[in-house]
Amino acid sequence: MSTLTAGPASTSEDSDFLTVEPVTPARVLRSEWIKMRSLRSTALTLLAGIVSMVALGWIFGWANNANWSELRPDEQALFSPIDATLAGYRLAQLAIGVLGVLLVTGEYATGMIRATFGAVPRRLPVLWAKATLYTGVTFALMLGAAVAAFVGGQQLLGTHGTTLSADGAVRAIVGVAGYLALIGVFSVALGFIIRSTAGSVATLFGLLLVLPTLGLLLPSSWQDNLLPYLPSNAGATMFNAHTATDALSATTSLLVLLGWVGAALAAAAVLLRRRDA
Repeated sequence: MSTLTAGPASTSEDSDFLTVEPVTPARVLRSEWIKMRSLRSTALTLLAGIVSMVALGWIFGWANNANWSELRPDEQALFSPIDATLAGYRLAQLAIGVLGVLLVTGEYATGMIRATFGAVPRRLPVLWAKATLYTGVTFALMLGAAVAAFVGGQQLLGTHGTTLSADGAVRAIVGVAGYLALIGVFSVALGFIIRSTAGSVATLFGLLLVLPTLGLLLPSSWQDNLLPYLPSNAGATMFNAHTATDALSATTSLLVLLGWVGAALAAAAVLLRRRDA
């Protein structure tokens, strides 16, 4: 007759292995960092944003210098060397926005979001970690790209260029990096709200590109009351060296942009708690 034998007693090493560590903001942030850096699309998209910022700044600097004599006197008078060499943000914001969306919707598409919420049942720390991490990464990289675009672009502008010590230069460089970082946070929030890559990207592009263009077809009185409060227009006013006399102030524009981002994060937080993964 066979007998049952007791298995080996568990050791302290096995117990240590099975210990479950508490969920903390630092651990959630580290988890999101691992996921972000492991995606090939992260490096490629961020590189596209950096290249867009720097390359267009240099191209605009060279082109304006080469064709300076062909500009009308009023165009020369309104020309801003600072704004010209930082204009690459218009393309860079699209790369930043798309990656912010993908960091969220990619997990929904693959079902990985269930594992993420299984590890972090309260869910909101995931939103804060993604937003915080992407803000820091985007701001640091875009600040470096803005400096490179400005310095190289001013050299290519020749005698029509300026220096970092010029009035408004540092504010514009830091401001454009801050704007792109806020667009990154906004795109992360959109990803949680819509949970679809196509829908989130379409919404983002509509707000940044389509609505400002369509708004130009509105009566001038409507334009004055609506267009300055769109996120891309508010962001541009926040850091541009030359703005219209009736434009919002830089501080007001920053508050408007922060309002858009705050509203998107609040909506994402509410929906994240109420909806199933």
